Amino acid sequence: MIPIKSERDLRMLKRSGRILAAVMREVEKMVKPGITTLDIDRFSEELILKENALPAFKGYKGFPATACVSVNEEVVHGIPSPRVILEGDIVSIDLGVNLEGYFSDMAVTLPAGRVDERKKKLIEVTKRSLELGIKQAAAGNYLGDISCAIQSFVEAQGFSVVRNFVGHGIGVALHEEPEVPNFGPAHLGPLLKNGMVLAIEPMVNTGSWECRIDRNGWTALTRDGLASAHFEHTVAVTNKGPVILTE
Repeated sequence: MIPIKSERDLRMLKRSGRILAAVMREVEKMVKPGITTLDIDRFSEELILKENALPAFKGYKGFPATACVSVNEEVVHGIPSPRVILEGDIVSIDLGVNLEGYFSDMAVTLPAGRVDERKKKLIEVTKRSLELGIKQAAAGNYLGDISCAIQSFVEAQGFSVVRNFVGHGIGVALHEEPEVPNFGPAHLGPLLKNGMVLAIEPMVNTGSWECRIDRNGWTALTRDGLASAHFEHTVAVTNKGPVILTE
């Protein structure tokens, strides 16, 4: 059963999303060679707490940090550490906010200094695929329309869509129904209805879509060791079209 949000729910989720978007804008500014992934985590938590909100990820199923910080071949769920970010790295930051029991979720991938053309294109394609997926998140469309828009664009650009991890419903829990795959045919799956809220999050690999899990039990890495990128927004489905709540 896919939850339908009330007007109050949507107002609260918009507040949660605005906090998260403001936090992410500040965190983005600090990404550069020489900082550590732990620096990003600590700064993110400090900003969220200043907004009288809570980090949505910390402690979730045992995850030990506020931010997921994934570098280069790390796809998602990178655990912050003293690892130093180097010139030419790409850094994916995934953050969530819990505001009075209302959850928002957002991710970006950023270059650290100058990156090569392939990584630059990977970031651009992943970001654009999210935009195309969001356009399909309108009442009357099908969930598969989002999935197909993302996959068809990514693969046309010569990249691959991760199959192991997908987007999700979100609202009064961090993960709700439905799963939102970034691959699959159009015009299939649940009918999208006014009041649904989705975390749409393409994860795109330079080479193969296949992943493996690190020994830490959390971090997903590309099986071929090539770079991956990740973008995400929390989006409300409405009769007038999609509304990005983390903007």
